[in-house]
Formats: sequence, C-alpha cells, structure tokens
Amino acid sequence: MTNPAAADLIARSNRLGADPKNTNYAGGNTSAKGTDTDPVTGEPVELLWVKGSGGDLGTLEERGLAVLRLDRMRALVDTYPGVDREDEMVAAFDYCLHGKGGAAPSIDTAMHGLVDAAHVDHLHPDAGIAIATAADGEELTAKAFGDKVVWVPWRRPGFQLGLDIAEIKTQNPQAVGCILGGHGITAWGDTSEESEANSLWIIDTAAAYIAEHGAEAPFGGVRSGFEALPEAERHARAAALAPTIRGLASTDRPMVGHYTDSDVVLDFLAAERAPELAALGTSCPDHFLRTKVKPMILDLPATASVEEQLARLRELHAEYRDDYRAYYDAHATEDSPAIRGADPLIVLVPGVGMFSYGANKQTARVAGEFYVNAINVMRGAEALSTYTPISDAEKFRIEYWALEEAKLQRMPKPKTHQGRIAFVTGAASGIGKAIATRLAAEGACVVVADLDLGKAQSAAAELGGTDVAIGVAANVADAEGVQAAIDATVLAFGGIDLVVNNAGLSLSKPLLETTEQDWDLQHDVMAKGSFLVSKAAAKALVEQQMGGDVIYISSKNSVFAGPNNIAYSATKADQAHQVRLLAVELGEHGVRVNGINPDGVVRGSGIFAAGWGANRAATYGVEEKDLGKFYAQRTILKREVVPENVADAVYVLTGPELSRTTGLHIPVDSGVAAAFLR
Repeated sequence: MTNPAAADLIARSNRLGADPKNTNYAGGNTSAKGTDTDPVTGEPVELLWVKGSGGDLGTLEERGLAVLRLDRMRALVDTYPGVDREDEMVAAFDYCLHGKGGAAPSIDTAMHGLVDAAHVDHLHPDAGIAIATAADGEELTAKAFGDKVVWVPWRRPGFQLGLDIAEIKTQNPQAVGCILGGHGITAWGDTSEESEANSLWIIDTAAAYIAEHGAEAPFGGVRSGFEALPEAERHARAAALAPTIRGLASTDRPMVGHYTDSDVVLDFLAAERAPELAALGTSCPDHFLRTKVKPMILDLPATASVEEQLARLRELHAEYRDDYRAYYDAHATEDSPAIRGADPLIVLVPGVGMFSYGANKQTARVAGEFYVNAINVMRGAEALSTYTPISDAEKFRIEYWALEEAKLQRMPKPKTHQGRIAFVTGAASGIGKAIATRLAAEGACVVVADLDLGKAQSAAAELGGTDVAIGVAANVADAEGVQAAIDATVLAFGGIDLVVNNAGLSLSKPLLETTEQDWDLQHDVMAKGSFLVSKAAAKALVEQQMGGDVIYISSKNSVFAGPNNIAYSATKADQAHQVRLLAVELGEHGVRVNGINPDGVVRGSGIFAAGWGANRAATYGVEEKDLGKFYAQRTILKREVVPENVADAVYVLTGPELSRTTGLHIPVDSGVAAAFLR
C-alpha cells in the first residue's frame, strides 16, 4: 500500500509536470518526507520519497521514486568530503535506501533531503530560468519576489548545492523558495499543497514580472528575407532539406529527426539578434544535455535556393564540428569521457523551422521542445536584462560529467533497427502490417502507407504513439501521391532508411479473360507502383548518404508458371528484375536492394479477401477456407506461410547480419521445387 505522503507526492508531481509552463519533459524533481514502519524493528522510521534519476514528473508513478532513510541520508553531512569529491555522494545514497525496488537516487537528492521542509519541488520553468540566466538575476529576484525568494549563485547540482539551499532556508524563515542561478527554481512547504502553491506562485510571479517590465522586442526587428515562408512552401522546403540535414547530423552516429515550425521558432529565426543569441547556447543543464551547448543556424535567407542552402549547410556543418572539437579540447582533462560526437542536435533554418535529432524519435522531439524552452528563456532574460548563460567550462563539466557518462552507460543496448526509419506500403493489413509490426518491435520508426488513410492510421496507432509510427495515404500508382507520402515520412522522422514495396492486388484470370484494363491495373499498382516508390525514396536515400535498404515483396510466381494469373505473375517478374537492376544502380550509395518470394499467404491477406482467394480456390478445386492448407500440402515442408514469416525475412535482410547482401531473392514458400531459384 502506498504511503499517504508518497501518494500526495505523486499526485502533486503529476499536476506540476502536466503543464509545460512549470517544467520541461523529464525535468526537475519533487519530494516528500514522512514516517513509515520499519519492517525489521516494527518502529516508525523517517523516510524521504524523491523522484529518482530519469523519468518525468507528469507521468511519475511509485516505481519512479527513490525511498531513503532520512537519518542515514542526513548523516552524510558529517562524512561529506567536499566539492572536489562531490560525485562520491551519489554512490553513498545507495547505502541510505529503504526497502527494495524503486528508482536510483539522482544527484539532486541532497537538495530534497537536507532542506528542512516536509515537501520540496525543484522545477525548470521558462519564466524562472529567464531570471536565473539574466546578468543581474540576483537584483531581479529581489525586485520580483521581495524577500520571499532568495537568489542562489550558480553551482553544479550536488551535495554542496543541497547544503547551500538548506542554509538559505534556515537563514530566511520567511522565504518560500529560491532562484538557482543559471538553472531553475526550488520551492518548499510544510504540506504538499503548500509546496505546490509556492512553486506555482514563483512561476506565475516571474512570468507576470517579465510581462509587466520586459521590453517588447527583446530579439530586435525582423530581418528582411528571413521571415517565415508560406506554410505549403515552408513544408516543401523542409522536406527538400531534411534528408541532407539528417545525413550531416548523423555523421558520427545514425540519428532520427523531428521538424518544428511553430511560431515561437519561426519568429526567433526571423529576428535580428537570433544569430547572436543562438551562438551563446543554452543554459539550463536539462536543456543542453539534449540540445548540445549550441545549435547550428543557417545564415542564408529563406529566399535562397535549395541548392544554395544545402551547400551552405554542408559548410556550416564542417565548421560546427571543428568548433565542437575545439570546445572539447579546451575543457577536457585526462579523466574526461571520450568525445561523444561533434554533430549538431539542433539545426535552425530561417523561414523554414527547426530540425532536432536524437537516437530515437522521442529523444529528437524532446530536444526540439527543449530548444523552444531555451528560446523562451532567452526572450525573458533579454526582455529584462542581458541573457548570460553559464560559461562553456561549466557546461562542459555538466555535459562530460562522470555521473552523466555512467547514466549513458547504464542505458540498455539498442535494438537492431533503432534509429532506422521504415516506409512500408500496403501496411494496413496482411503481410505489410506484419512487417510494420516486426520492424517497430525491433526499434524502427515506421510509416504505415496504405490506400486507405483511416486504416493506415489505425494500424499505426496499434504500434504505439506517433514517436513510433504514423499512417499516411499512398496510392502507389500516383507519382504525386507517392512523393507526398515520402515527404511526410522525412518531415515526421527526419529521413528514410528502409523501404518495403509490399502494396499489391491480384486478378486471377486466364489469358483470354484478362482485359487490357486488368493488365494495366495490375502493372500500375505493383510494377509501376514499386518503381515510383523506389524512385522517390532513392532520392532521399542518396541525399542522406547513410546507405539503406529497399525490399520488394515479390512472389514465387515471379519464377513459377502457375495457371490463370498472367497479369499477376508477369508483374511479379517485373518486380523481381527491378530488384536486380536497382541493386546494381544504388549499390554505390550503400543502398542494398533485395526481394522476398512468398508462396500464397492467405491469413490476414487483403488480396485473398478481395476475391483472389475464391478464384484460386476454384482454380484448384478446393474450398476457399482450405486454401492455406492446400498451399501448404504442395510444399516440401508441408507448412503454411503466414504474414509473420515474411516479416521475419524482412527483419533478417535489413538487419546487421546480412550487411553485405544485395540483389538477392529469398524464397519464403515452405519449399516449392518449381520455384527454386536458378
């Protein structure tokens, strides 16, 4: 049973974390102190419940709390070896834990345990950080809050910061909280309700003070030519730039992207002072750990051509990498972790928007959200004073902190397809849906493309939220529709890595009953459709310079001459040769092209359900319900082929084990001797 103090803490945390004005995603931490029964002695014991390392306040659950014995945690004051050995204290927290399970204690645990208040909130509100990063933040704190909030000069999070805040609380009994220079806010209260009220009062008071006393145009005037492009033109330009930018951002390791064109971003990029302020970088540790210390910003107007912008982005990327290496070399010591990559995580394009990057979609999206926080912070600080982030030396101490490195090392090993972006046609049912499901399970971001948008979106929703999969409409026989679907893919996830040409239909008719319209429809969807999808995707794949995979779901009928399916089998043979042709042409770009030849896949198949199954059953003289069994009995293995078998083949062909394989067709037919490849 959850302790009442812990229950109140979780409820308060969820309320505070649900509103982005209070704190960024996964930012800040909260705590409560109370008593519970020691299961060993049966006596009451004082405990501290505090949000553990990682996690998010808005979605915090009991398992996300670290629970510590308060007497043991406070006893660490007597053994604290000083700021030079600060990191040792995090390991010491493990010896203060009560019970088993729960989250690992974070570096901010001391702030919560040492402050003499039953409830403590540490948050990262934009309005509070604006004052915390202002050049005269201490004076502004006094003007905005009087003596109810106390200024704390910048100090890296840790045990000493906890001691500092505890002393401030003792020396200022009238205070309800403090502004942490360059960082955020901390508030406290005797009850959960009081702590929450004090937190909200600090945030709202800071916002109101900025609104009342701040300058109207802190970023300066609008730069001519740097204004936002009209929405349709803006999105088209973003789609044209995205693959190249993603490739640049993935020079050291593959990244997933996120595109943002909110008014906050576009207005900032159009402003005169945007280049100057962007170069200063972000301040709050939560921000720059996700965004790097500063972004890469294009210095050309939105009116420049795509070619001019791409050429300049490549130059700026080389300069950014040199600058980041210089930053690392200037501050690294012998015991610093190795450089983690010199590519930007935030790329700003005036008139177009922001491209943010991470190891997965959620990380990329959150990085973008954090940079929006940073823009808001810069606006507030400049409106009141001068934006003055912490020094590069201090940023480096946070970014390459041994504790941050240890946190990264504890992260689980990535799945085989993490960071890969897959586009699967005909993916709302049958084979395509099974492929999309398998790729998503292996860590890929998946675009479910289907003729029916509603079905595509429903299938994507089954795979998870939009950080995992999206559904798009795609008539593969329509070149404009195909390009729109590929553009939607690169805008959603930054680029594309893996294409599965699966969309198809089948008309089971003998030669004399096959019409010209039948022939054209069959070839438009599969032969022409595969060509159009591969062409549109190949352009992005080549621009990214990250390699990739193109998979054709062909058929045993591409080599097997069965009765009454002239149009279907001929177009499958066309697809099979496209595999060979494209493998040769795209190989120089590191793109592998392979095919899969299934036998008839009856279960879950939209093709079979639409009449093909009935026709094939009639052709072979069996009941339609027994068609799968019939196909199985004519194979060597006597086993039916199901959609998941084809999905397994896609997984293997696009995984790391067959990285040197291209131009191959894999039979997935339980063994049909007449379809053996020669």
